Amino acid sequence: MSASTSPNMQVMIKAAEKAARSLVRDFGEVENLQVSTKGPGDFVSAADKRSEQIIFEELSRARPEHAFLMEESGTKGPENAKGRFIIDPLDGTHNFLHGIPHWCISIALEEGDEVIAGLVYDPVKNDMFTAEKGQGAFLQRRKRLRVSGRTEPLASIIALGEPRRTVKGSADVFLKEHLAVQNTGASQRRFGASALDLSYVAAGKCEAYWERALAPWDIAAGCLIVKEAGGFVCDMDDDRKNPLETGNVLAGNEALYGLLKKALRGVKQAA
Repeated sequence: MSASTSPNMQVMIKAAEKAARSLVRDFGEVENLQVSTKGPGDFVSAADKRSEQIIFEELSRARPEHAFLMEESGTKGPENAKGRFIIDPLDGTHNFLHGIPHWCISIALEEGDEVIAGLVYDPVKNDMFTAEKGQGAFLQRRKRLRVSGRTEPLASIIALGEPRRTVKGSADVFLKEHLAVQNTGASQRRFGASALDLSYVAAGKCEAYWERALAPWDIAAGCLIVKEAGGFVCDMDDDRKNPLETGNVLAGNEALYGLLKKALRGVKQAA
């Protein structure tokens, strides 16, 4: 089965592929920069901003009536826009910085309060995950994605984030939550790119993913991709809240999603 690619998705794909070419060239230079005294930090920051500018120019040219929420540049576009693109031009910056080939571009399209299209592109592995609301999730626009059918925690892999240095007390909360998940018997992994973590849940490579204090551009596309692959997504603390607004996300297949929701919320209740 192949995805029927809408005009919106077509322009998102074109923008992501163009920005990816720039990032891949820059990524090829990172290894040489590792030995410099100054280090590659400034270089990677420039690569990030260059990628964002390419995506913004491509999308604003194709959809001038739309607004933008971007990691580097913030909000742009008309206040009463028809839709809004949510962009992370380089998710997994620390991996990129160290020459680790696990990073991606994430683009989501929101209309009203609802994300209707999402794209996560890993150009190093040439993995493009896409989803449109009600149309399913796909890899390379050809292979239909489905979340894992595993139900046993001991056979499962859970992707997770890290405590946020900017959030007071987050390290203590993270440790308690990490131990609560560990006690379920599931194996946990920290990969370092939240949009790819969510895409891996959608592809059945991981059974679940959880993290706190994220930005909308980190998870907007990935959350839709998980849902369209048959998975579940919620705010870690409250089903009534939107994880794109709180930044606290839990995603997974039916079995592990339910198990982890109980374990993680048990930590909050015990506090």
